[in-house]
Amino acid sequence: MTLQKIKTIRKLILLSTGIFVVILLLGFVLSSCGIQHIIIINDLKSYESSFDPEFCDGLVERINLFNVECEPKVEIVDCG
Repeated sequence: MTLQKIKTIRKLILLSTGIFVVILLLGFVLSSCGIQHIIIINDLKSYESSFDPEFCDGLVERINLFNVECEPKVEIVDCG
């Protein structure tokens, strides 16, 4: 009975560690510059079809943050 509990505990520890590693990797991938660049480019295309000023303000803020942290630089949109 004790050996079975140890195996169960080992499985739980391995499963927990695996889940933690996957979540950590997803966090790095989702915050990477390449993914952010693709999202900004798609949002720029969406803005060109809607010309929503509120959407543009948020987009400009995200572009500014992106330009500070990442390369290549994205041109700022004129919301006027």
